[in-house]
Amino acid sequence: MLEKAAIGVAKGRLDYGPPVAVIDIGSNSVRLVVYEGVTRSPTPLFNEKTLAGLGREVQSKGLLAADAVEKALIALKRFRALCDTMQVERLWVLATAACREARNGKEFIATAEKICRTKIDVISGQREAELTAFGVVSGFHRPDGIVGDLGGGSLELVDVQGSRIRPGTTLPLGGLALLDRSGKSIKKAEKLVKTALDGAKLLKAGEDRTFYAVGGTWRALAQLHMAQTGYPLHVMHGYVIRAKEALEFSRLVHRVNPETLSQIEVVNAARRPLLPYAALVLEHVVRAAEPRDVVFSALGVREGLLYTLLNAEERKKDALLAAAGELNLLRSRSPQHGEELIDWTDAFMATSGLDESSDEKRLRQAACLVADIGWRAHPDYRGEQSLSIIAHAAFVGIDHPGRAYLALAIFFRHVGLLHDEELSPRIRELATTRTLDRARVLGAALRVAYMVSASQPGVLPRAPLKVERHRLVLRLEGAVSALAGERVSSRLKQLARLVGREPVVVTS
Repeated sequence: MLEKAAIGVAKGRLDYGPPVAVIDIGSNSVRLVVYEGVTRSPTPLFNEKTLAGLGREVQSKGLLAADAVEKALIALKRFRALCDTMQVERLWVLATAACREARNGKEFIATAEKICRTKIDVISGQREAELTAFGVVSGFHRPDGIVGDLGGGSLELVDVQGSRIRPGTTLPLGGLALLDRSGKSIKKAEKLVKTALDGAKLLKAGEDRTFYAVGGTWRALAQLHMAQTGYPLHVMHGYVIRAKEALEFSRLVHRVNPETLSQIEVVNAARRPLLPYAALVLEHVVRAAEPRDVVFSALGVREGLLYTLLNAEERKKDALLAAAGELNLLRSRSPQHGEELIDWTDAFMATSGLDESSDEKRLRQAACLVADIGWRAHPDYRGEQSLSIIAHAAFVGIDHPGRAYLALAIFFRHVGLLHDEELSPRIRELATTRTLDRARVLGAALRVAYMVSASQPGVLPRAPLKVERHRLVLRLEGAVSALAGERVSSRLKQLARLVGREPVVVTS
């Protein structure tokens, strides 16, 4: 039997108090996500959706289909029970296009509110666009482009630059809406898309910027592209397709029967009928906006809502560093040591002569925070396991090459620099020559730090590593001088070779 004190928050969770939850009643899916807390980088504790198809007949009949309503209400009963089971204290419920447009939408909402035991916010298209934009702001480092959220009933478009969000627009181009209005004719649907997008002046501001694609059916499209191209990292958030390739791939998908597409089995069977319509919309959005690339976001309205609940100070935090800090707190032998590594490597890089961009600096600092998360693994597998955890972690605010850098740096920190044969060629595909070189340098520096400090706090501030007069100098003076030794010198020599300096250990 567990002791009573052990039944509460598990040691593997951060104690932000009772979990919070958001239910999103969309035109196609009804989804519950329970989060650990309202934080800069919220971590889902539970995620479940039901493809109810509420908006299936709204355009043609003006009503939520009876069977879809029944399916949605059954899902909501389960979701409310799950919230009770997980002791959720704060629950937000949002409803979008289908519920605000259907004649029986108010009736459905009234029943749903009794089940959920809370007020349901039937948000306007403008508000939906705004929340989606906040979701992208929360999930990308300094986003710059047009955000498009394709749901079952509508397409929301909004311009985002950094944390600045301009007024958005909503168009009746959701997959279910197009399927319904066109009578399942892709040719008729294409005319509807062209007509609607011709009036979307907002897209003209997207030239040579990023188009951020949000929504389950667009993510399914990206999942199919990943499978067909053999992409090495199965992480949806931050997946990039160059605009020309997105155009050609989208055209292919909407011109053939989805069931004949290679790798179509990776897409949920219930989503496949909507895939051509999602592809059709993406093709014409790319034509109209002429973006540089299309980037897929796993964050949208729900995460945008949580972001709006943060105070100004929390919003300003770097989402990647916030997530890495949480992992450091949960998995490292000494979280303080991870923080000290940042200052220690800051000083080294500032004197090393190696140029470092602001984005490379934040990636290095994040790597310092996650450098020790694999310490409980068998020594022979710490590098491999750390690489896998970091490459596939639920990080936001980082692109896929950035993930590769973090994973490679910690891999080298564990296995050393002479074991490339142990490195998966798949993760290396994401790394440029510069990324690989910087990962080696940081990995080698971390090997020095951990050999000197034994992962204990308070040592590194008294053992600075700097380049002085063209020499790589590690100072171990006073109480820490006895930490010098052959293995410390050996690791310092490895790092010195990478940066082209003479290694020196100073003790007194």
